[in-house]
Amino acid sequence: MSDISNSFHHFIRSADFPCVGAKSALARDALSILPAGQIDGATDDVEIHRALREYSDGLDHQSPIVRSFVVIFDGPDGLDEEAFEKALWNRLQSLHNLDVVSGQPWNQAVDHDPKSPHFSLSVGGEPFFVIGLHPNASRPARRFEKPALVFNSHLQFEKLRSDGRFDKMKEIIRNRDEALAGSINPMLSDHGEASEARQYSGRAVEPEWKCPFAHKEIA
Repeated sequence: MSDISNSFHHFIRSADFPCVGAKSALARDALSILPAGQIDGATDDVEIHRALREYSDGLDHQSPIVRSFVVIFDGPDGLDEEAFEKALWNRLQSLHNLDVVSGQPWNQAVDHDPKSPHFSLSVGGEPFFVIGLHPNASRPARRFEKPALVFNSHLQFEKLRSDGRFDKMKEIIRNRDEALAGSINPMLSDHGEASEARQYSGRAVEPEWKCPFAHKEIA
């Protein structure tokens, strides 16, 4: 196991880390980690796209096990929240562009308009909720030593919801996050209430914030 994978495991295992879903995934060996170069460059986008599509193809949406795909970038470590947000959306836009080039349609279970309360990012035909982590995040739960993107299947969340586990897990995570940060995350909302795109970077975005992501049709 690489040093950065070990560091990420330690980050998740920390007693203060609030996401019990990630803790469960780690305990069940259900975290897939891909090391990459710089988050503010496109060098590894093709490899990230290939690995994420492969991961998507192997997902079992009926499994009770929570799984996550994590891309951990080597840097830069000094990005402030706005610079990280820009880099995050550049990477996600590039992944979508690669989908379009390869003829992969958007998953119809979610909306492709980032303003929509039913938006989730579709890559490789799988809809994902994306969580950005980086050293200078204002929320402690998002503060990892390297920039990282965590991809969680939206369909996995729907399975948890149908099993009756989602709301309980969500309440535990939000209570733990409030205890860690000393305040409620102002960006939190449920799918269908407000666009989840506002939550991806971890920055407390302004009410008038416009997501820089643009959906493209397959030619």
